[in-house]
Amino acid sequence: MYLRKPARHLISLGSAGGSASYLIELMDIETKLEILDQIYEIYDRFCARLSVACERNCAICCTGNVTLTTLEGYRMIEDMLQKDKADLLGRLDGAAETGRFQPKITTNQLADLCRQGKKVPEEDNGQAATPCFFLEKDECPLYTHRPFGCRCLMSRRKCDDTGYADMDDFVLSVNTVFLQTIEHIDSDGFSGNLIDVLLFLRSKTHRQDYRSGRPDVTGTRLIPNRPMTILFVPPEHQNRMAPILQAVQAIQVPVKPS
Repeated sequence: MYLRKPARHLISLGSAGGSASYLIELMDIETKLEILDQIYEIYDRFCARLSVACERNCAICCTGNVTLTTLEGYRMIEDMLQKDKADLLGRLDGAAETGRFQPKITTNQLADLCRQGKKVPEEDNGQAATPCFFLEKDECPLYTHRPFGCRCLMSRRKCDDTGYADMDDFVLSVNTVFLQTIEHIDSDGFSGNLIDVLLFLRSKTHRQDYRSGRPDVTGTRLIPNRPMTILFVPPEHQNRMAPILQAVQAIQVPVKPS
């Protein structure tokens, strides 16, 4: 079930001078965002080879039950602070009153519990999937900076015909690896429902605290991220997964001038 075991708090990433391991805690937010962009690019290249039924204005899977990390939420809030999108922030107040899926554990915590053979807490998946509050005529005004939880939603057949997303098992494995990697990059941050993360980061003080590595999430439903201790990859997918992992490990870590 598991493929590799990186060092705690470390991820092997390429640099101009060759492969090296970088302390996540020492990266500033701009560096992490640049790495996130490269992760998205790798995933987009993978998706370009897939045959999917998804098309523009297909928004059946666009619900308020999406989860994400604070790193992804920070990028979205920065986008919404632009003058032509400032009104989107106001929608969070109404969305805060809606029922939604709020995770109890992160992907990396789940992987670690499974590795240790420990009991996994049951998630409450009973919340109705209400349409995403950002949608405008079945289009996303934040599409460019949508989180990975939105990017990885795809189907080989139209969801309105089947009632569910028909996804290949290997694609599910790839999605899990990318979820783990993004959480690892934001291992000193938090995860939660899209609404909860954005409500927290809407505050300028909270954004400043997040940038400085000292966010206080008391009173929220956000949960702490974890570094990768092991990757969730079934044995039958290990060979096919290798090129994707190599691409992730070859990510160029921006070097800041001293």
